[in-house]
Amino acid sequence: MNVLAGALVAAALCLHVGPASAADGGKPEPLLAYGARIIGDDARTRIVVDFDREPAFSVHYIANPERIVIDLPATAFGFDAKQLGARGLFKDIRYGAMGEGSARIVLTAIKPVKLAIAKVQKDEDGKGHRLVLDAEMTTKEEFAALVKGQSWSDPADQQVTSAIPAGETPKPGDFIIAVDAGHGGIDTGAIGVDTKTEEKQVTLAFAKALADRLNREPGIKAFLTRDNDEFLSLSERVQLARQHHAGLFISLHADTLKQKDIRGATVYTISDKASDKLAADLAERENLSDQIAGKETVAEPPEVADILLDLTRRETQAFSISLAENVLGSFKDQIGTINNPHRHAGFQVLRAPDVPSILLELGFLSNVEDEKLLLDDQWRLKMADLLTDAVKRYHSSVAANGG
Repeated sequence: MNVLAGALVAAALCLHVGPASAADGGKPEPLLAYGARIIGDDARTRIVVDFDREPAFSVHYIANPERIVIDLPATAFGFDAKQLGARGLFKDIRYGAMGEGSARIVLTAIKPVKLAIAKVQKDEDGKGHRLVLDAEMTTKEEFAALVKGQSWSDPADQQVTSAIPAGETPKPGDFIIAVDAGHGGIDTGAIGVDTKTEEKQVTLAFAKALADRLNREPGIKAFLTRDNDEFLSLSERVQLARQHHAGLFISLHADTLKQKDIRGATVYTISDKASDKLAADLAERENLSDQIAGKETVAEPPEVADILLDLTRRETQAFSISLAENVLGSFKDQIGTINNPHRHAGFQVLRAPDVPSILLELGFLSNVEDEKLLLDDQWRLKMADLLTDAVKRYHSSVAANGG
């Protein structure tokens, strides 16, 4: 048994088990994960996930914090979230889509951990398969060795493709706007206090409504950074905006706060120093999106001192502030906002040096009244109209000044 366990631990560094099921000549049907359970304590914890057929999977380890990542083919997770609630060795468990053809389970540990068993076995009735993961405590040194000794290709890093639909290519002179639906896939975002609606659903519905409204304006072409329930890293969102030469980047969110009475819209712009604690806390949470999805932390290359780049950033920041002011001008007497509704902090998703960018908190899912509005189709259309008016005024002002 010890020999087998040791072999499985070594294999878990980059373990691939079984072929994915696919129809001949067609796109593979997503796996169905229809059940899950977790048992154990903070010394040893077992996780079992039931699938309709044999899943291929790979296992990797990520440090800071200690996480185990299980990559899967496209998978529909059909079980109740309570079945895989965090316990034992794990303080957080996330699962969901990472792209069109992949999914992921991310297990965030309370201490260094390793898998003693990672295998797929048939159900007793022979009709389905189950993924069995046995995690146990390990030392910091052994966990570091597991991280160092592995090699892997993150499926979420495979490709960043065009989000502009075929047949809707911008014409020369069009003002291009990237509409970014926050969160997605494995990163659900906040959860509504009343309806338990996930933030990623709210932001995608609003992003589609806003892009549709903007695209009805002549000379404006809006595109979505994501048009379905998939995960995009923060850098991929910025990259998409720059690839498509966007003149604006609008990132949409609907977070939660501990203070349930706070409600209303907020507009954020980039700044190295946060305007207040609420802005700092929000930026810190939003910047954890990649970590939640099990992304490796890659050190950013040191920036080269470049006076032209610095001037570009300053100009872009000034344009971002102008856009924020236009948005709040449109909202006045029409949409409720929080006190001091223009705030700033170090949001990673706003860091494109050459694309004016704002992060718009549509409202807070932690407030029952805001939650009702966020799910209301008519309110969504009203917000889209007001934002479109703000974008048009901003664009006219920039054009008039030779921008």
